[in-house]
Amino acid sequence: MGLSKKTLDNLSYKIIGAAIEVHRHLGPGLLESVYQKCLAIEFANQEIIFSQELQIPVEYKGQRVNTEFRCDFLVEDLIVVEIKSVSELLPIHHAQVINYINLLKVPKGLLINFNVSNLFHQGQKTFVNKYYDELYPF
Repeated sequence: MGLSKKTLDNLSYKIIGAAIEVHRHLGPGLLESVYQKCLAIEFANQEIIFSQELQIPVEYKGQRVNTEFRCDFLVEDLIVVEIKSVSELLPIHHAQVINYINLLKVPKGLLINFNVSNLFHQGQKTFVNKYYDELYPF
């Protein structure tokens, strides 16, 4: 049996819960790098399998392009997690996550902004792509 959307959504909730835990302890206003390091610790504490600073492959006309294109986290090879600590999420941040999930061919991405007063209501956005519906039709 393949992975279901419900399983993928449950993993998303776990990731967001870990981010909320970090935010609860640190609050807003720190550098993104601090949140990234603390979120890695929280993922490990919660036994969430992840890769950090994963280089994203880019191909152009059949050739691999050597780039420094990296996502903050890839969780269980299924969900890209990109973190920010900015006053406002911009369309370029959304585009970044969409590009990452498409290039990595994973179904889901989470954009988490730690520079908010309430991370659950203001600090996270979910993105899905064609792989979400094609690979996980349940």
